Amino acid sequence: MFDTRPDRDAEVALVGRSNVGKSTLMRELTGHQFDTGGKPGVTRKPNHYDWAPEDFVITDLPGFGFMSGVEADRQEQIKTDIVRYLEEYADHVLVAILVVDGKSVIDIIDRHTDRGEIPYDVEMFHFLRELDVPTVVAVNKMDKVDDEDERLDELCDRLGLLPPWQQWSDTVAPISAKRGQLEPLYEAVRTHLHDQQRDDLFKFF
Repeated sequence: MFDTRPDRDAEVALVGRSNVGKSTLMRELTGHQFDTGGKPGVTRKPNHYDWAPEDFVITDLPGFGFMSGVEADRQEQIKTDIVRYLEEYADHVLVAILVVDGKSVIDIIDRHTDRGEIPYDVEMFHFLRELDVPTVVAVNKMDKVDDEDERLDELCDRLGLLPPWQQWSDTVAPISAKRGQLEPLYEAVRTHLHDQQRDDLFKFF
């Protein structure tokens, strides 16, 4: 179980599969360098970043799902630890950011669905909502996607949100973390912070 969390009341948590760009996004959000690796599963424990004067922490949780070179029971253990962490701190998480790879997410979801499995991304989205944690899906690497509207509509469909995606601007945020194109994410996160009367945290987003 992850036990490294700083004693902070308010939290924004990043979740998602391995290699979707969570650590790059974390770096953009905090201006702080974290270990990122070319190979999946580099982040094995949460990366927490807190600002001393603020009662607030941003957490980058380890990637879940298939990781080449990582044994299956270890992959399952990481997923279990993430689920337990989110359950334990759900009351403190003001916003969860579920990061997906805009280029591959539809193929991955459909591949699992065809095998009769619930894809992790879809499962995590509904799990966070069941915990009543406001959730934004950060659709990363959109600079590599040609048919943006079509891709985002398909993603909404897979998540059980009625397209067109534009009506879910507080839930679906197309971004490119590597290029620093994060404005849709910032707007979505601010919407949820405002709903919880935490405009004081806008300066971070």
